[in-house]
Amino acid sequence: MLNTLTNRFTISHQHKGTLLMLGTTLFFALTAGISKWLGKDYPTLELVFFRNIIGVLFIWLSIRSRPIERKAGGKLGLLIFRGVVGTLSLYMFFYSIQVLGLGHAATYQYTYPIFLALLSWLFLGERLKIPEWLAIFIGFVGILFVFRPDLDVPAGEHILGLGVAILTAVSYLSIRRLGQYYDVRTIILSFMLSGILMPLLSMVIGESFPEIEDNFLVGHFILPHTTYHWLGFLALGITAYLGQKMLTQAFTYDKAGRIAAIGYSNILFSTILGILMGESLPSTAMVIGMLLIIFGGVLIALTKSKS
Repeated sequence: MLNTLTNRFTISHQHKGTLLMLGTTLFFALTAGISKWLGKDYPTLELVFFRNIIGVLFIWLSIRSRPIERKAGGKLGLLIFRGVVGTLSLYMFFYSIQVLGLGHAATYQYTYPIFLALLSWLFLGERLKIPEWLAIFIGFVGILFVFRPDLDVPAGEHILGLGVAILTAVSYLSIRRLGQYYDVRTIILSFMLSGILMPLLSMVIGESFPEIEDNFLVGHFILPHTTYHWLGFLALGITAYLGQKMLTQAFTYDKAGRIAAIGYSNILFSTILGILMGESLPSTAMVIGMLLIIFGGVLIALTKSKS
């Protein structure tokens, strides 16, 4: 009797992976929502700075409890490149949240598997199967539905949103190589350190040249002036770290393709959160574009999983 009850409430490895990935997307959506709230009063660069400085503290505690695994060889240049590209992607993502909205920005961000498949074909010589080419085509049709410069948002800001996906894909390509040479925490740490040093440099430039208006590359540091804002910056770092940690754990429980496919729930969570924060309902064209992008991305993920 006891064994029957235990088996009934035991969660399988596959279901654990699913639940962890749903938690990942929820935490990442919360990170985006907090950045939207804070971004009304603080520059994008400052959001990136605080997001990463809190994450570094968690990584440092992890390294203290379990030292980094040393591997033969090294690719220091590629490690730095991954950190820089990842940080630029985060710059652009937080900025696109402000100008495009949560659901719109998340949709563009999750077109990265389409660009990753194309870049892998172009630069790594990976063969793409017919379903993957079909997924790429469907994804680009979805982008055309989402890319609507005829609306109030200028075309340049749509391009910025797509830039997030392209840089994310480039970053993931570099991670494939780096995994052969470095502990995963070293790769994450390089990204977070870049996410601290680059915003500091950008804000120094902003203070040195006050005539430059704030943008996603240059800004002025604003000291948080309320307890709520300090707590917001703390929550920004914690939710991002928890999302990253659960993401890593999710891939240990189930096939990468299925887990990646579940990740598209981030678009749903971000859209709902955006509506709750006062954003307008997505248009019919936007919904069609979202569905096509999700379908294309899931098709790529599941095809890779079968391979």
